This record gives sequence, C-alpha cells and structure tokens, in this order.
Amino acid sequence: MTTNILMPPGEDEQPDTRSKPRRRSGIGSRLRALVSNPTNAIGLLGLLLFTYLIVIPIVALLAEGTLVGGPDQAITRQPEGSLTSYYLWRVFLSPQAATIFWEPLANTLIIAVASIVLALLLGVGVAWLLVRTDMWGRKWFATALIVPYMLPSWTFALAWLTLFKNRTAGGQLGWLEALGGSVPDWLAYGHVPIIVIFAIHFTPFVILLVGNALKRFDATLEESSQILGASRLRTTMTIVLPILRPALISAVTLILAKVIGEFGVAYVLGLPINMNVLATSLYRNIYSNQTGAAAMIAAVIVLIGAISLWVDVHFVREAKRFVTISGKSGSVGAVTRLRRSRFVATAGCALLFLCSVAIPILVLSLSTLMRRPGDFSPENFTLDWWIGRGLDTLGFPNGILLNADVWQAAWNSLWIVGSSSILAGVVGLLAGYVVVRSNSRFISNGLRQMLFLPYLVPGIAFATAYMALFGEQRGPIPALYGTAILLVIIYFTEQMPFASRSGISSMMQLGSETEEAARVAGAKWFTRFRTIVLPIQKGAVAVAMVMAFISGIKSLSLVIILTVPGLDVLTTLSIRLLDLGYAQAGNGVVLIVSALAFAGTYTVQKVMKTDLSRGLGA
Repeated sequence: MTTNILMPPGEDEQPDTRSKPRRRSGIGSRLRALVSNPTNAIGLLGLLLFTYLIVIPIVALLAEGTLVGGPDQAITRQPEGSLTSYYLWRVFLSPQAATIFWEPLANTLIIAVASIVLALLLGVGVAWLLVRTDMWGRKWFATALIVPYMLPSWTFALAWLTLFKNRTAGGQLGWLEALGGSVPDWLAYGHVPIIVIFAIHFTPFVILLVGNALKRFDATLEESSQILGASRLRTTMTIVLPILRPALISAVTLILAKVIGEFGVAYVLGLPINMNVLATSLYRNIYSNQTGAAAMIAAVIVLIGAISLWVDVHFVREAKRFVTISGKSGSVGAVTRLRRSRFVATAGCALLFLCSVAIPILVLSLSTLMRRPGDFSPENFTLDWWIGRGLDTLGFPNGILLNADVWQAAWNSLWIVGSSSILAGVVGLLAGYVVVRSNSRFISNGLRQMLFLPYLVPGIAFATAYMALFGEQRGPIPALYGTAILLVIIYFTEQMPFASRSGISSMMQLGSETEEAARVAGAKWFTRFRTIVLPIQKGAVAVAMVMAFISGIKSLSLVIILTVPGLDVLTTLSIRLLDLGYAQAGNGVVLIVSALAFAGTYTVQKVMKTDLSRGLGA
C-alpha cells in the first residue's frame, strides 16, 4: 500500500535540492570529476609515482632501523622482521655508540660550524668588495670566484692530499714530504684541511646570496645612520646585518645541509687517521653489514637536514614581515672609494682565486704528468698516465685515455646521468604545468611539497633509503640494486626539486589564453601541450636538463654505495683508483669530471644568455 503526501511546490523542491549535493559530494563522483580533467589526472599519477620514489624509500629507511635484520637474529634473539629497539640502543647507548655515532656527530658539527663561519667571513667580505667598492677587476672576479662551486668539492681534497700527504697513510708521499719537508698529521688530514676545503667550496655560495642582497640594498640607510652620528661599526651591526639576515640565514642553513651529507672530502682526508663524520660512519656501517645502524644514522642526517631547512624557511618568512621604506636619493648601489686599499683588496681577491681555483687545478694536472710525486726533474714528467700502455699498475694497465674502465665509466656517466637529466627536464615541466594549471589545491600543493622532499635528504642518506627499498624484490618490483636502472631512477628523483622549480617558474610566466583558444577550437589536451606549451618552454626544459646533468655528473655521495664493479661512473671510479693507490689516475679522472661540470655550466650560461654572477661586479 502506497501513501501519497501532497506538498507545496516550495517544500517539494527542498528535499530534492538537498539530495543532489549529497550525490555530488560522494568520493566516487569527486574522483571522477577530478580525473576528467587531464591536468588533474596527470597530477594524481605524479603523486602516486613520487610517493613510491620519495616517500616510501624514506619510510623503508626508517623501518630498517626498527626491524630485526637477518644477520642480527642471534644478537637480538628475535625473528627477522620483528620490531626491535636494538639499533636505537646500538647507535646511541651501546659501548660502541661513541665510535659509531657520537664522535662522528661531534666531528660533523665542528666541521660544519667552522666551515660556515670561515665561509661567511670570506664570502661577505668578498661580496662587499665586489658590489660596494671600486676594486679593480670586479666583473672578472665576480665570475672567477664562483668557479669553485662548479667543481666537485673533493677535487680540492685530492689536490690537498697531493700536496700535504705524509707517511701516516702509507703509499706515495705528498709533494712537500717528497721535497724533504715534514708535514704534521693535523695539516695533512682531519679537521683543518676539511674545514678549509669546505670553506673554499662554499664561499661562492655566500658571495652569490649576500652579493645579490647587497646589490638591492639602499645605501641611503647607511648614509642616514652616519649623518646621525653612528659609527661605521654600529651602522653595520644595526642597519646592514639585520637587512642581510635572510641571505645570511639561507647561506648558513643550506651550507649546513650540504656539509652534513657530504661524503667525498671526509672520505679522502678523514679515513687515513680514522676520523669519521656521519656520512663516512654511515658508509662504514653499510659495508660492515650493519644496515639497521646505518638506517638510524641516515635518519639523524635527514632530521638535521629537515631542521636546517625549516629554520631557513621560518626566518625568511619572519623577515618578510618587515619592509624597509626609503626615498629615492640616487645612492642605491653607491660605491665606496678604497683609495690606497684598492691594491690590497684586489690582491686579496686574486689570492683567493689562486687558492680556490688555480692552484688545485694546477696541482692535479701536474700530478697526472709525474711518475713520482714531488719530483720536478724533467725526466720525471711523462704522459704515461694519460696515453701510456703496459703500465706497471695491477688492474690499470693503460693510461686514462686508453683505458677501457675509464671509457666504460665515462659512457656510464653520460648515458645514466644524461637519461635521468632528460627525464627530470620533461617531468619537471609537467610537474610545473600541473602545479600552476591544476584547479585542485590538494594536487597542486601536494605535488609541489613532495617534489621538494629530496632536497631535505642528503645524498648518501637518500642512497641508503633506495638500498633499503630496492635491495630485494617487493611485490611486482624486482630487486634493482646493482643495476643501471636504479642509478637512473635515483639521479632523476634527486634532481626533481630543481627541475620542478624550473618548470613552475617557467609555467607561471605563460598565460593560459593560448591554450584556452586552442581548447575552444577543439584541440585535445595532448595536442595543446605538444603544439603550444612544449615549443614555448623548450628553452626552460633544456636548461633544467643541463643543470640536472651538471649536478649529477659531479655527484659522489648519491651513488657511492649503489654502484658495483662494472657499473662505475666517473666519480666512483676515481675513488676506487685512490683506494688502489693510483693517485695520478684518480686525479686525472677527477679533472675529466671537473671539465664536464665546468663545460655544462658554461653551456647553461650561453643558452640562457646570462651568468651565475649576474648582478655582481657590474
């Protein structure tokens, strides 16, 4: 039996109106509406892909530190895979904790703090000379003094070892001892050389950040302070430094994040005296099959990197709350006359260039031409390390240019890093397209934040995470450790923070009107992207590819634990040659890496018709 109830027209429509929103707000209908937009569909695929490539490896890394590994079943008396606090105890509280973690942590922090202080002193001083004085050769120095940042940091470590190596480490002597001198351990290895090298390598970073901030700094503020009677010191402390604070904090936090994850320099100059930092301690734990302890150390490195970046973002956001307002007096970019100090300033910058660029490259080049280190007699010079055959070296019979291992490593570097760079450039543009064009805040913000995560994770910790995830078969994904595919994937993922930022920046400069007109004319999404977006943005894609290639070709920390014999790239081959005692050959391979990185940077500047030092010394 059916009962019909008559309702007024207004009330009759009400329940119907309420029911429609409920149907539209269902998860299924929302998802269908979301994926019907190609931009959102690509964004969802991107979220899934990078959840697997970025988030899950980090989770797998943390899991390695909390679950019993196979070799530790007897120690923990627990079955493999069960939850344990053993690795937490071993790394932080056990009798071995000092060697495994606390001493490396102390060394890492001492080196980081001292390097940052030294880099700031050098970088701020040089930036001020380049931007605010009439020093001779400002434009040339503005380019020349940022060259160290284009080179791998361990290039300087190898040059230092060539000069100062003593008898402690065994093998060939350094030049100074070969010439009859005596080099103490503290000068040859350990904290002092590592601090000096990091300071030299990261000083260009400070010059760029602080120099650009000084370039925009209004000099009338300084003039007003001095007119009111303030001394130069007080003006600097109360006017200049507070305004430069965002640039200084960015330099400090980003250098800290880089130093903590840096492997090559500490490996070359720390291990001869058994001095470890967190990165080398992590490396040792992996090779002694202590993957659980390595995971805990990697987690600490990730945590420190994340905190440093949070500090940077927090203070920069705080700094944006204050705006400096001044009138136009024509004093912006005012130049201080150095008078008699002009020569001293120019000589100081020339000395910095010699120490940071000319001498290291010259030392490495000469070392590859010597049979015996430090012997400058004419008969000791040879080209055997480059083009010789039948060398008296086990496992390295021919010179660098005739050696099959070097060519194989060069080919591996070019195709592996090249493939990942092409992928990073194209996917970076797609990610930028989704972030800018998507009408879903969840997809846009989620993809943007997720793609920046690899920047928080130092290279060797990220490699450890990939080793934990891809070391064995998981579901349909086979074990990829020891394959070139894994290297391509990790290079590609590690470059996504920069590639995606490049894509976002370029897409924000491209209006949607042309695409809208094509859509109205009936063009599908893929046709619009292929015929409108891609041709316009091809320059930005090319630059993103080249920048990813430069960063990848000189990377060591990222792949040192993922490469196996036969799959070496140039950076890992140079380290293996050093381990075998063939310093000349290792130095030659590093020179090739440096040349590729420098050539790539030069190419970017030509493509973009700009340079990294733009705004300085002009």
